[in-house]
Amino acid sequence: MHSFLTQPLHKAVQQCPQAPALSFGEINFSYAEFTERVARLATALQTLGMAAGDRVGMLSLSSHRYVEYFYGVWWGGGAINPVNIRWNPKEVAYSLDDCDTRILLVDDAFGPMIPALRELSTSLQTIVYVGDGAVPEGAVGYEALLAQASPMADACRQGDDLAAVLYTGGTTGQPKGVMLSHTNLVTSALGYRLAIPRQPGTTAVIAMPIFHVGGFGHVLQLVMGLHRIVILPAFEEIAVLQAIQQYRATEIGLVPTMIKRVVEHPRFAEFDLSSLRLMVYGASPIDATLLTKALQALPQVSFYQGYGMTECSPIISVLPAWAHLEPHASAGKLRSAGLPTMQAELRIVDAEDRDVAPGSVGEILARGPMVMLGYWNKPKETAGALRGGWMHIGDSGYMDADGFLYTVDRVKDMIISGGENVYSGEVENAIAQMPEVSMSAVIGIPDEAFGERVHAVIVPRPGATLTAQAVTDHCRTLIAGYKCPRSVEFRDQLPLTAAGKLQKFALREPFWKGRERRVN
Repeated sequence: MHSFLTQPLHKAVQQCPQAPALSFGEINFSYAEFTERVARLATALQTLGMAAGDRVGMLSLSSHRYVEYFYGVWWGGGAINPVNIRWNPKEVAYSLDDCDTRILLVDDAFGPMIPALRELSTSLQTIVYVGDGAVPEGAVGYEALLAQASPMADACRQGDDLAAVLYTGGTTGQPKGVMLSHTNLVTSALGYRLAIPRQPGTTAVIAMPIFHVGGFGHVLQLVMGLHRIVILPAFEEIAVLQAIQQYRATEIGLVPTMIKRVVEHPRFAEFDLSSLRLMVYGASPIDATLLTKALQALPQVSFYQGYGMTECSPIISVLPAWAHLEPHASAGKLRSAGLPTMQAELRIVDAEDRDVAPGSVGEILARGPMVMLGYWNKPKETAGALRGGWMHIGDSGYMDADGFLYTVDRVKDMIISGGENVYSGEVENAIAQMPEVSMSAVIGIPDEAFGERVHAVIVPRPGATLTAQAVTDHCRTLIAGYKCPRSVEFRDQLPLTAAGKLQKFALREPFWKGRERRVN
């Protein structure tokens, strides 16, 4: 029998039924209570028409019901389609119709979107209301469904059976439905758990959105270890600090921008965070300045970075805690994305998919049981991404002599200026070393003389004074002149996805609008 995602719940009921499983606000469920609600939800969904492999969506802030949704759909034999909460109704309807999602769970925050979704979507048939107020007209109530349903036996879908359709979140344009199997998700979670050891009695705070593969993947690892999960509806600095203190949490997952907001919050010192032992972060590397500040603020905490993509379920490499410390950090390991996980095999190749020499920059490829089944109803894109049996990550990078993976840029983010290749990540790393800079993004924009020019978009720190000339002068001390920004603009904020990842396509769009090609 292949591994299946609901397997940890069977073990929990047998080995630790009264152990704490989920906490959300005033709600606390043991693993026995959680598993029974999962089995009841599976019955309810089947009653509503869910058959084996059918997609069920959820449009909601994070909650205990969101975790029940994951496991209830799987227990009943279906596949999840967690909806991006930052999409507008048209985008949501697209994702529902693209993979024929007929049942959608909706909470209070997105209840006002229901009429528009009914009008726009051709696949949507049933709305399940997962809020705590009055059930909207035409919807069915979640708690009433569970109360009326009897627990069913686990369908035990497994192996290559479809478990999830996750829509890639908009950093490169049109979303695609990534099809992930039970094997994909189980093996990825296992690899991540081996790379990041946890102690018995772990209590983790989930503050990242769990519709996104980062938060979703974190939940899977924790349930696999039968740990306690404290769910926050959304990221908010004080809520995070309060949850760590209240639950004596030992673990949290954040993106670097969230870490920064937490440790720099004016009230940070008011809270007792002494229980915290583990910080898992991803979406982007952590810069040395922020890491130093975080280590000083949380000296007892071990930091681990996960790197990957939705198509890899999602993690392919982990930067271990020791690489964040001296002498490894200053030796360059901190700039890396870490070592490949147990199940991931990586290559660095040129434009013809030929291996490049160690230390040379090329596209990152991955192979292993965590790699997706393909893109929903997109055979051409699937064939392109999986050509030669390897997932083409879309990031450029290299591996050092110790096997550490270094990402340099998105392949599409490479700028060719005056015939020279410029990797925007390298320029961003230089800019990040300026104390006046909070965030930056470097893109290529059209230039009549050089084809493309390096353009920096910078968010200064509050109260800082910064000029374009100062940025260029600083960069010249760290990187070659042709790599330095030829133009700079300052903004109050940069466009980010719900997971905190930069949306560079949104920055590029105004400069390339009306052109047939996005390179010169």
